[in-house]
Amino acid sequence: MSERKENERKHEPLSPKLRASLPAVNVDKLVAEIKYYVDEEFAHIQVREPAICGACTQKPCLAFCPVHVFTQDAQSKIMVGYQACVECGSCRIGCPFSNIDWQLPRGGYGVAYKFG
Repeated sequence: MSERKENERKHEPLSPKLRASLPAVNVDKLVAEIKYYVDEEFAHIQVREPAICGACTQKPCLAFCPVHVFTQDAQSKIMVGYQACVECGSCRIGCPFSNIDWQLPRGGYGVAYKFG
């Protein structure tokens, strides 16, 4: 392998000094500190057409959501637990069939982040 390709493989996006200055982050702890104001009358995430999900073989929705809003039941139907949504928006772009309807929760509902 050429020296250039070897150097490209070792490239790190952050310098060691900058990396050392960053605080350690525990994502699970951050998610646990989120306050949820759940709107039980309006689901802000929905599957548009369940038949499309049924025909999807890869089911990327089960992997791209950081809080696992999407699950699969015993009959392989995709279930949406919108109450746990952290509003990251990954589901808006993650479905290869654009079969997920995502909206911001109504005013006064959704997540409240402690530091932002």
